[in-house]
Amino acid sequence: MNIYVGNLPYSATEDELRTAFAAFGDVNRVNVITDRDTGRSKGFAFVEMADNSSGDAAIKGLNETPMGGRNLKVNEAKPRGDRR
Repeated sequence: MNIYVGNLPYSATEDELRTAFAAFGDVNRVNVITDRDTGRSKGFAFVEMADNSSGDAAIKGLNETPMGGRNLKVNEAKPRGDRR
């Protein structure tokens, strides 16, 4: 399951996200989105969980939880064509 994580603090690292999501199951991949010119985080990321049940648990467990002074927005990622 691919999960969108928004409202990230700009200081958040892939390791921090991997640790947070690993509490709910196996994490396949973490990708913090960065600006290609500055290399600075854009404040969102994608986390790929091994299966849907652990992904659903992570969404329920982490949505609206604080990280670095901000409340995370966590939900299932939409395919690129369906972002309306």
